[in-house]
Amino acid sequence: MNQFNRLAILSSATPQAREAEAHLRDQHDFVPLENADAVIVLGGDGHMLQVLHQLLEERRDIPAYGMNRGTVGFLMNGWHSADLLNRIGRAKSFSVRPLTATITTISGQNFTLPAINEVSLLRETRQAAKLEIAVNGRAVIPELVCDGILVSTPAGSTAYNLSANGPILPLDSSLLALTPISPFRPRRWKGAILPDRYVIRISILEAGKRPVSAVADQREIRDISHVEVALDRNRALTLLFDPEHALDDRIAMEQFIV
Repeated sequence: MNQFNRLAILSSATPQAREAEAHLRDQHDFVPLENADAVIVLGGDGHMLQVLHQLLEERRDIPAYGMNRGTVGFLMNGWHSADLLNRIGRAKSFSVRPLTATITTISGQNFTLPAINEVSLLRETRQAAKLEIAVNGRAVIPELVCDGILVSTPAGSTAYNLSANGPILPLDSSLLALTPISPFRPRRWKGAILPDRYVIRISILEAGKRPVSAVADQREIRDISHVEVALDRNRALTLLFDPEHALDDRIAMEQFIV
């Protein structure tokens, strides 16, 4: 018996996503998000991240089942409207824990932002950033000269992290990837793989002269002084995948794509 009897639906603004939503609404009765057991997400990975952040902000503990009606669909299932209820009932669930970025700006403002894929730091001007990297209170790299750096979850390790030549992390690995972006000095440092119980603190050296922004998934804070990144063990999100397109298998198979 399908445990998801009340479904909500959220689509991106693209024509193909809206068309898919209209098609599904002709076939099924959907409920508002606050009354749902699960939510159908139509769009690409960017829209899925928006929905997951909405679930975090509203503290709704319901799973999300995505169907790709966008450009990139790594977090999505394929688009098929037939036998939808049976597909969701057979779906494999995956729990994803977000990062928490505690950000302080040069002016002293404080922000606490969640990130499902990654927290990235990027230089704001033509000058390279200078960063101090500390892990669990210990300075491991006193000065990293680079375009930026990012901390990635396993779920996000095939996104920006992979584009920056970071490692692909198995979904159940309990690891984080710390990946530099265009490092200049030390040249030979390629990043680190850390247990997800570690706390990573990145301080901006010469922050006034070499300003740096912090981006938690899709939200940016500019002119930062330092950021502390840690896994949030008090919150989790659930994604649903067709058995033949399970997220853990897709992440593992990315290592063989050339």
